[in-house]
Amino acid sequence: MKIAVIGAGGWGTTLANLIAEKFAVKLWVREVELYNIMKEEHENKWFLPGVKLNELLEPIHDFKELGDIDIFIFAVPSQFLRHTVKQFSDIIKKDAILINVAKGLENNTYNLMTEILSEETGNNNVVALSGPNHAEEVGEKIPTAAVLASENEDILKKISPIFKRDYFKVYFHDDVVGVQICGAIKNITAIATGVVAGLGLGDNANGAIITYGLREMNEFGKVFGAKQKTIYGLAGVGDLIATCTSQHSRNRFVGKQIASGKSFEEIKELMHGMVAEGITTAKSVHEFAEKKNIDMPLASQVYKVLFEKKEIKKAIKDLISLI
Repeated sequence: MKIAVIGAGGWGTTLANLIAEKFAVKLWVREVELYNIMKEEHENKWFLPGVKLNELLEPIHDFKELGDIDIFIFAVPSQFLRHTVKQFSDIIKKDAILINVAKGLENNTYNLMTEILSEETGNNNVVALSGPNHAEEVGEKIPTAAVLASENEDILKKISPIFKRDYFKVYFHDDVVGVQICGAIKNITAIATGVVAGLGLGDNANGAIITYGLREMNEFGKVFGAKQKTIYGLAGVGDLIATCTSQHSRNRFVGKQIASGKSFEEIKELMHGMVAEGITTAKSVHEFAEKKNIDMPLASQVYKVLFEKKEIKKAIKDLISLI
């Protein structure tokens, strides 16, 4: 199988390196400077420092080198996925398997990432990979579990060997929609837990926020037809807990910085090019929830803090009165 990973952020590089333990894989690097670093030093010093790249991983910059690929893994932020897929649409074979690993909901369309892949390529061989998967830990081969979701079990059986390792366990799932909804909502909740941590509000408040986040994940998921077992499984509760409590969580980091009074520009500089998906997803989820009259007080207050400059203490007071 000819495999390509699109996007050389921390997670894209980690997955490519994992695959390269057993299979040859090409990793498309958008930034010329980063591409040169990876070619010369065999390390992604921007997004995965300290992890040496396996010999079977080949960084490339010219996407035209990706002809005749059997499996495309898209590891670009959710709001850039459609634009990126359009770049590759002419070289993607109709029978190729397309795997998405981003976690978000597209602004304005409210599309899931697998829907974008299908729309832009006319290809229905789409898969979602999700779960509590921090790149920093997978890169160090710390035991991790993930979910591969597709309605076609034959596709899952075909691609699972490229991911399965002693330290990376993969479970099959048929709820493609539910798995992606969970991945989107948990990032918004993580921003809120970051605020709790930044304000020093303690573990009790943190536990309450995670619980409210789980309730909203369930409410939002119902509208999309997500299954209960998905919400309360690895892609739901598992990823929610990891993202809301981990030192590696970008979204939790953003919440902590907001609580300290930093501006978006200051936070962006601190993140060194990394993306917190929960910021743009909060906009999509808030707007969709209002259109469909879904009760989402936590997501709504996060949105208002992020996009309407609502004062944090007022948002907390209003949240307490609404739940």
